[in-house]
Amino acid sequence: MAIAETSRSSHELPLSTADSSRNASTAKKLTLVPLIFLIYFEVAGGPYGEEPAVQAAGPLLAILGFLIFPFIWSVPEALITAELSTAFPGSIMGSLKFLSGVINVASFPVLCVSYLDKLFPVLESGWPRNVCIFASTVILSFLNYTGLAIVGYVAVVLGLVSLSPFLVMSAMAIPKIKPHRWGSLGNKKRDWNLYFNTLFWNLNFWDNVSTLAGEVDNPQKTFPLALLIAVIFTCVAYLIPLFAVTGAVSVDQSNWETGFHAEAAEMIAGKWLKIWIEIGAVLSSIGLFEAQLSSSAYQLEGMAELGFLPKFFGVRSKWFNTPWVGILISALMSLGLSYMNFTDIISAANFLYTLGMFLEFASFIWLRRKLPELKRPYRVPLNFTGLVIMCVVPSGFLILIIVFATKIVYLVTGLMTLGAIGWYFLINYFREKKIFEFNEVNDDLDNVNGEHPKVDDHES
Repeated sequence: MAIAETSRSSHELPLSTADSSRNASTAKKLTLVPLIFLIYFEVAGGPYGEEPAVQAAGPLLAILGFLIFPFIWSVPEALITAELSTAFPGSIMGSLKFLSGVINVASFPVLCVSYLDKLFPVLESGWPRNVCIFASTVILSFLNYTGLAIVGYVAVVLGLVSLSPFLVMSAMAIPKIKPHRWGSLGNKKRDWNLYFNTLFWNLNFWDNVSTLAGEVDNPQKTFPLALLIAVIFTCVAYLIPLFAVTGAVSVDQSNWETGFHAEAAEMIAGKWLKIWIEIGAVLSSIGLFEAQLSSSAYQLEGMAELGFLPKFFGVRSKWFNTPWVGILISALMSLGLSYMNFTDIISAANFLYTLGMFLEFASFIWLRRKLPELKRPYRVPLNFTGLVIMCVVPSGFLILIIVFATKIVYLVTGLMTLGAIGWYFLINYFREKKIFEFNEVNDDLDNVNGEHPKVDDHES
């Protein structure tokens, strides 16, 4: 693909891992409910981490952000994900998305500890904090190794348990709510970098779940429905606590740091609810970690199947039929990155994700223009002009993420982007010299521009 690929010809297009020859036929498939909660944990995992939006710009802009942003970003991204499904437009894009994913995975142990240190101050810094991050990463990575079906059902339980204290807190906050507080613009200078990165980090990564589509039961029907439900579920889960706490609690804007929801729970109901939310934060972080690590690991396997990586990147466990090489590599990289500052972690993840999304939008439009008759599991119900507009609007937001990035984020992401480009040429060298074994491109890709392309019945 000319946009996302620099050496492979344009007929070598997306390959569905659901149709690939992976030896997963005996593995349990994801059904609708576990898939909804895995998508939910890919993106959100609860209102944990939304607090800095209030700190950065005040209650009104925080509420408006979580009301409007899903329509200009989350919904278009989810629709594009549903249509492209398990597509991997190219090696460079795959590298950028993978790197943003593993950086994002690194944020969850840090987020978890940020809530725990409100109860256990010893975890605020030093070796206790580092040991806690290390131990949680190792244990949760092993859980991921045991299988995606297990992880899916664990996500259902974690999602329900982690959200329950917020429902209780929101209900108890109702008598204390003063609606005029929702209109406050705050009492400090706005931090647009923190504001936009908080919104973006809390409401992105919808396309990451496409790497799991090959593990879904009846993906053509289940996947789009799960995405729709997950979008609605995610937005409501953010907004209800945000309305409740900003309306019921009056504190200095600077107090709205990560973990403030727990402090607000104590103000509203007492320490028992604070502890409940802290426990929910730990459970939410577990779900987020598992979903994101699964996505990164299966992405490496998918790229190996496409021939973008050596075959050994797609090796599966004999015991659990999971891509253990992908899990190991993703976990090790995330562990190394988890000792960065939390804000720098999410900003770097957002920046790399932004670069990948530019390629994804371009690839989506290119596919519709070049191959309108290509069979798609789901088709976004818009004409070509509508699709362009749908991609242009969120692209403006992506530009804001780049513009407001800090110097350290430019440095980290710049080095990683150069590394991704260098890795691309290194992989080509390995392929040419036959140093490692690579998969050949699936024959179905050649048929896309050949005599017998796969065509949808209503597109022919």
